[in-house]
Amino acid sequence: MGAEEIKKDMDIISWPSDLAYEQWVALPVSGARPSARYKHAAAVADEKLYITGGSRNGRYLSDIQAFDLRSLTWSSLKLEIDPNADKSEDSGLQEVLPGISDHSMIKWENKLLLLGGHSKKSSDAMIVHFINLETHVCCVMETSGKIPVTRGGHSVTLVGSKLIVFGGEDRSRKLLNDVHVLDLQTMTWSIVEATQTPPAPRFDHSAAVHSERYLLIFGGCSHSVFFNDLHVLDLHTMEWSQPQVQGDLVSPRAGHAGISIDEMWYIVGGGDNNNGCPETLALNMSKLVWSTLTTLKERHPLASEGLSICSAIIDGGKYLVAFGGYNGKYNNEVFVMKLKPRDLSHPKIFQSPAAAAAAASVTAAYALAKSEKLDFPQIIDLNFNGVENNVPKKDINFEINAIKEEKVVLESSIDEARAENSRLREKIDELKSNHTELSKELQSVQSQLISERSRCFKLEAQIAELQKMLESLESIENEVQILRSQKSALEQEMEVSSTQHQGSGGVWRWIAGGT
Repeated sequence: MGAEEIKKDMDIISWPSDLAYEQWVALPVSGARPSARYKHAAAVADEKLYITGGSRNGRYLSDIQAFDLRSLTWSSLKLEIDPNADKSEDSGLQEVLPGISDHSMIKWENKLLLLGGHSKKSSDAMIVHFINLETHVCCVMETSGKIPVTRGGHSVTLVGSKLIVFGGEDRSRKLLNDVHVLDLQTMTWSIVEATQTPPAPRFDHSAAVHSERYLLIFGGCSHSVFFNDLHVLDLHTMEWSQPQVQGDLVSPRAGHAGISIDEMWYIVGGGDNNNGCPETLALNMSKLVWSTLTTLKERHPLASEGLSICSAIIDGGKYLVAFGGYNGKYNNEVFVMKLKPRDLSHPKIFQSPAAAAAAASVTAAYALAKSEKLDFPQIIDLNFNGVENNVPKKDINFEINAIKEEKVVLESSIDEARAENSRLREKIDELKSNHTELSKELQSVQSQLISERSRCFKLEAQIAELQKMLESLESIENEVQILRSQKSALEQEMEVSSTQHQGSGGVWRWIAGGT
């Protein structure tokens, strides 16, 4: 599935109701847009998306922009310096809000809190800026305690009235995996001394909190490795763990964006410096099961690093709102996804104590018996013994019927799962059979290959012997040629000698005859 764009002539007022579930849509924008960027920070407040800072072509940005999710228009906020703030140069307020990237932003009461980040004027300690959404006053918040070192690419998570900071990369590019807590009531920092094995030092990861107790850390990278691991910090016992997860396989990534809504944690984008991640993931934090909501086309703007994602509630519906990012091109589009209402298959009909007890018993029985047939009358009777008798019988019967209907649906799902398991077993058996045949063929080919190699070795040895014989024959031929030459020369000498001997004998005979 890809992303669609709302038609320009669509009624802007009713656009939320016109969207399909779990599909990214690019919103049309009236008027000017902010400059494209990545590694910015974003938050939603009062149906407006606020973005601050970011980076573009190596330049830090210092603006703050607001996108109205009703009128689909951008506007720029003009920040003012707190008149009561210290005007010294160390306060960092000469530019109201300095150019910054890789920072985090959290909405707290009527303020936006900006923590950390990289900038040209970074201090050694982490600075907390605030922006008052009513007055647009911007100032540095004074903090005390064990203030952490400044960093970028870290995560900040709100738990009650406390902010939890994890990891990141400091000014010297040192990777961090420490945990710090900022109490927003007292503006005091403290460091967490956790036990067990923490995540490896990293930055550009994502974090979420489940049930106000468990801090989840996912993905990110070091200077050479990209992660797809999930770590959990129990905020009560302060112990790290790395639980096993189920569901879809998740590729390593960094620079992604995450937002949690109820028990679901949504992950968008990210990459590994070579490829962007086109899938939108959802982690059920109660069950620790990954699922893929949708997969976009390659090079889609949402398959980017350094993008942001927020959640918004419009007309009672829940939406994901994404902005920015970089995948070879800087992006400044606004994308939204309408989420399906959860628990639609479980209507809230269990309003009496008796019905609640019956529902709990049915759930427990299904968990224990799994595929066994359940005797609903017995279950209901067992759980009604300790319940007051002032519950109307009509309501009880209605709720029992609803439970029975749900039982039928669950049994149908179980039958479908069994059928699917049967099909999978048949496929597995077929694959095993094919694997056995292929293994036999492979062994046959390997034995043939071994015999052929042996023959090759023998032939190579014979060839080597023949080459030696040829070399010896060449030397013999050379010697024969030399002997032939010597013979020819000897014959010539003998011929010359014979001729000279004959000539010498004739002269002497002439002399003898003359006398």
